Amino acid sequence: MLDFFTIFSKGGLVLWCFQGVRGPAAACTAPVNALIRSVLLQERGGNNSFTHEALTLKYKLDNQFELVFVVGFQKILTLTYVDKLIDDVHKEFRDKYRNEFQQKGTLGILNGTFDFKEDFLHLLRDAEESSKVRAPTAMKTFEQSAKSQKTVKSMIENRGEKPKEKTKNKKNKGSKKEGESMLQLIVATPKTVPSVKQEPAAAAGDREELTKDEILQRNREEFFRKRMKVGEKSNKSPKPDAQKDKGKKPRVWDLGNSNAKVLDYSNSTSNGNADTCPMEDFDAEMVNAKKGGLGGMFGMLKGLVGSKSLAKEDMDPVLEKMKDHLIAKNVAAEIAVQLCESVAKKLEGKVMGTFTTVTSTVKQALQESLVQILQPQRRVDVLRDVMDAQRHRRPYVITFCGVNGVGKSTNLAKISFWLIENGFSVLIAACDTFRAGAVEQLRTHTRRLNALHPPENHSGRVMVQLYEKGYGKDAAGIAMEAILYARNQGFDVVLVDTAGRMQDNAPLMTALAKLIAVNTPDLVLFVGEALVGNEAVDQLVKFNKALADHSMAQTPRLIDGIVLTKFDTIDDKVGAAISMTYITSKPIVFVGTGQTYCDLRSLNAKAVVAALMKA
Repeated sequence: MLDFFTIFSKGGLVLWCFQGVRGPAAACTAPVNALIRSVLLQERGGNNSFTHEALTLKYKLDNQFELVFVVGFQKILTLTYVDKLIDDVHKEFRDKYRNEFQQKGTLGILNGTFDFKEDFLHLLRDAEESSKVRAPTAMKTFEQSAKSQKTVKSMIENRGEKPKEKTKNKKNKGSKKEGESMLQLIVATPKTVPSVKQEPAAAAGDREELTKDEILQRNREEFFRKRMKVGEKSNKSPKPDAQKDKGKKPRVWDLGNSNAKVLDYSNSTSNGNADTCPMEDFDAEMVNAKKGGLGGMFGMLKGLVGSKSLAKEDMDPVLEKMKDHLIAKNVAAEIAVQLCESVAKKLEGKVMGTFTTVTSTVKQALQESLVQILQPQRRVDVLRDVMDAQRHRRPYVITFCGVNGVGKSTNLAKISFWLIENGFSVLIAACDTFRAGAVEQLRTHTRRLNALHPPENHSGRVMVQLYEKGYGKDAAGIAMEAILYARNQGFDVVLVDTAGRMQDNAPLMTALAKLIAVNTPDLVLFVGEALVGNEAVDQLVKFNKALADHSMAQTPRLIDGIVLTKFDTIDDKVGAAISMTYITSKPIVFVGTGQTYCDLRSLNAKAVVAALMKA
């Protein structure tokens, strides 16, 4: 049973809505808003299905009329008729919408309502009837089977002896092939086959007394005998008297010959062929139209102006090249396919602009989609959030996580320098109690940062400090103590460094989930490399899944943003940024571009897309 079916324009105007379950009229508002926010606005329309809490939403776009058709039902149900229903409703409603628009205009549509309920219920009944499963056919009894007709003796097989039935079948197959080849000869030479004489009635009566196999064998023998006679007759064909001279003869021109009939070759052979080409076969009006300069120019302009709606077949070759280009630029193959499908659904049925080609239209739409994907759904403004935490007199906590060797500690130091430059004090919590040298690395960064920003430059205030308890301790406990210490000492920001771990290591992922669940940081950043490409997607997805699976809270805390390191080493192969943001809808908060504390940037979406689309 459907929960709801709604139709609205891309501008946000709800044209018609059907509610299949009892409840408030706004029951479909939240899931539809989630669909618009997470799919339509984020250019993720490659898959026409979306899940929101306990509902499954399926949708269809009409780009010609800028309409969206959405149907919602419980995700525990398996409704096979939903796709057919949404297609039928789309066709029916589109025609009605066109007629209403032509009759009433835009204002009439805004002020009026659509009487579509009866049509929808009729289409719904048809879809439900078409999806009913047919009753299973009854199993045959043994008496109805062919095996019951055989005797026991015929089914006994002696060792070393082939079954007679199988050899007989092989003979039948061979004779069948011979018969087929002979039939092909008959089709190839229909004139040489003599007419078959009608057999006398006595022969027909004798034939009825014979068995089927004997009748079939006798027919084959007669057929082959007649074919051999026909073949002997056809082989005795007379030889041609003389071979025709093939090839084109040279044309001899008589000098000074003024006879026009001699020079008229319009009805003679051309290029050595005997086919004539009379002038009356040509359409004079068509020839004149082609010769006219104005008509040719008008035809060229008519082909350029925007009068053609895009079809899937027109875009397929261009999208295939775009997909290969994205994969070459380090975009994950699966995501590249989904991006191209999303662009195809966005453009299908849309009228092309003036003086534009299919390639330019698809490329422009893909660029806009990529920029939209890199734009975060929720903007992460760290400085604003730190100032808000200051007003509540508590430290702002950021936790860093990721696999081994991606640069968590180094980029933590870069973010510390950036925060100090903006006037905030930082406490670094050394919660990597596993890797040898992790605490010493952070101690070195702390010493260097204090040298760059000594206390005397900040009214005697220490701007960065390290909180550490050595190795082999519980990381979650150290983070809790560090946050409490920062609150008592008045630090603005706490940066929690964690040990690197592979995404498949269950014990370490459980420990990370415990650290995040116990301390509830304000921001959880995943640190990933731009070098690894598709592997970064697998890491990010599995980190998110592990945090959800091993969390003790009802609403688990997941990754909030991404720090993309080593971005300066990939040239224009920036596809990892697209892959990571597309798969999780998480923004890239910082980009590491070098080896100094100043080499920290925010992501420029348009610059990344320009590098990605560059040939």
